[in-house]
Amino acid sequence: MLPTTFEEIFNRSDCILGEGALIERLRRNSPFELDPFIVNSGFIYEEPKRRAIEAIYRGYLDVGARHDLPLLLSTPTWRASRQRIADAGFSDRDVNGDNFRFLDDLRKTYGDYAQKVVICGLMSCKGDAYDQDQALKTDAAYAFHTWQAGKLAAAGVDFLMAATLPALEEAVGLAKAMAETSMPYVVSFVLRPEGTLLDGTPIKEAIAVIDAEVTPKPVAFMSNCTHASNFRSAMMHKGNSSSLVRDRVKGLLANTAALTPEALDNADALVEEEPAVFGRDLAALNRELGIKILGGCCGTDERHIDNLAARLANV
Repeated sequence: MLPTTFEEIFNRSDCILGEGALIERLRRNSPFELDPFIVNSGFIYEEPKRRAIEAIYRGYLDVGARHDLPLLLSTPTWRASRQRIADAGFSDRDVNGDNFRFLDDLRKTYGDYAQKVVICGLMSCKGDAYDQDQALKTDAAYAFHTWQAGKLAAAGVDFLMAATLPALEEAVGLAKAMAETSMPYVVSFVLRPEGTLLDGTPIKEAIAVIDAEVTPKPVAFMSNCTHASNFRSAMMHKGNSSSLVRDRVKGLLANTAALTPEALDNADALVEEEPAVFGRDLAALNRELGIKILGGCCGTDERHIDNLAARLANV
């Protein structure tokens, strides 16, 4: 029998394919403007925008199905907090639940392969994901994020993920909000090559604190919006990494630019990487460091994910 839950797939699989970029592709390669408050969360309510977002997801689903790999998809709810939804004028809609149902319906069109597709309810920090100074303190973060975590859990997502996190204190509050739902969850940081979060916290300290202070603790930790070379450096750093880090960090959704987060966020042009280079470097992380969930972030599309999938399918 095929595994049907996130934890079953995570525990039984040697590798899980992650999706590639979504928001960045819509921003740069579509005629549609992103909402200033909820970014792409409202796209499902307008047919032309819905088709645009569906086409991107189908591209990743097609890659996963072609290589018969477990696949992780994220709901387009990165900025779908209660306040942002209200500011965008969608308070009368279940934005988080509707986005999950949109993605779940799409998954169901893939027949038996749908059993290998897991959908996370995606969350993030309140402020700028690349500015640690905007991060909430732990108690404020818990209060702010509890509403969205509850909405996603109630909708029936397979698990929750808080991604693109720049600072430890908000990450702890987010983890507490997710843990309270009794859903499995993952915490994903932006990492510097020196093995720290953007706020300077060593990754080994961040993991130890969250594992100690939050019950139940995350299924795993990840990094996203981090280049493969920077991720490798962070994992192997003599002072800020540890065996605990290499045991608990099990995923990377990588961008295609070996720049600092600040430089990447402010770049006028997207820095891209050849799909073969991207696929080679990420597949190596699976073989050498046991990184299980591997996919893309800014700069990637289905070409990058297909190259990676071909390599992972032969591991």
